Amino acid sequence: MKTFLFLSVLPILLFSCSTYSEEQIKSFDQQIQQYIKKNNLEGFEKTSSGLYLKIIEKGSGRHLKYGDSVSFIYTGKLLNGIIFHQVKEPVSFQFKDLIACWKETLLELNEGGKAQLISPPQLAYGDYKLDAIPESSILYYEVELIELK
Repeated sequence: MKTFLFLSVLPILLFSCSTYSEEQIKSFDQQIQQYIKKNNLEGFEKTSSGLYLKIIEKGSGRHLKYGDSVSFIYTGKLLNGIIFHQVKEPVSFQFKDLIACWKETLLELNEGGKAQLISPPQLAYGDYKLDAIPESSILYYEVELIELK
């Protein structure tokens, strides 16, 4: 039930996030870089969108198509280490309904792929406040793409 409520607001959130200034975007990027350095994280690459992505395993199944339904498991954390959501059994959603950081990450994986990502707010929930996620939060995810349909 909690998963359904959490993810059912995704389409609404895609249109409710405000635009951030260049200064704010720079600040988010600096916070992510500090987090990576402080936690001795290696292998993260910054994409052109500002997402920090580390492919753990590319996967060997088929590649994602835009109209696919995706099944995945994941853990989401705030940068202070608090887990705001964890899904241990696969959940399925239409790819087109996911937040931008998820879309960008899943496009890099095949079925069975695993990744870690650190998303600035403009690619996640922006200034929209959820129960466990403060507005303008930078989010860290570990994700495994289980199946594409």
